[in-house]
Amino acid sequence: MKAKKISLPLGGAEASRLKSGDRVLVSGELFTARDAVHQKFHKLLTAGGKLPIDLKGQTLFYAGPAPAPRGKVIGSIGPTTSGRMDVYTPLLLAKAGLKAMIGKGRRSPEVIEAIKKHQAVYFAATGGAAALLAQTVVRAEPVLFPELGPEAVLKLTVKDLPAVVAVDCRGRDVYEEGPKKYRKL
Repeated sequence: MKAKKISLPLGGAEASRLKSGDRVLVSGELFTARDAVHQKFHKLLTAGGKLPIDLKGQTLFYAGPAPAPRGKVIGSIGPTTSGRMDVYTPLLLAKAGLKAMIGKGRRSPEVIEAIKKHQAVYFAATGGAAALLAQTVVRAEPVLFPELGPEAVLKLTVKDLPAVVAVDCRGRDVYEEGPKKYRKL
């Protein structure tokens, strides 16, 4: 199956065309955000505050890159385990308008329900391929929380970042559906 090229920010029509299991090449702008950033965002939103960046229609990449070597845009950048963000994700989808996430591993039933409700998408990137993924980053710009070091928010421009639609906007989950297909064989 050939990979579908998709552009960020992800629109509703484009999101609805994606199906669990689709291979994609992601291009456009996204933000990095890991555990510490999610905690900060959650505190702001639960206190009735506003986020310091607009996440409406945006994509978060659960990653904390290594420092950029001389002559490179960014160091190795691989996905972190998405489940660690699950406690915060439904609120970001509901209140901040987040549209897509990139990480690795399963999502909780609560997150999958929130993805369905808010017509979002979860992409899985290959763990252990951080050097390869770094080659897809054409620009990296610090945006928020520099005190968090590698967990600071960066705005990245990526070109053809390889991923798989792990949970589509209908809630179909490749981690559930994939094994079922192979059990039938």
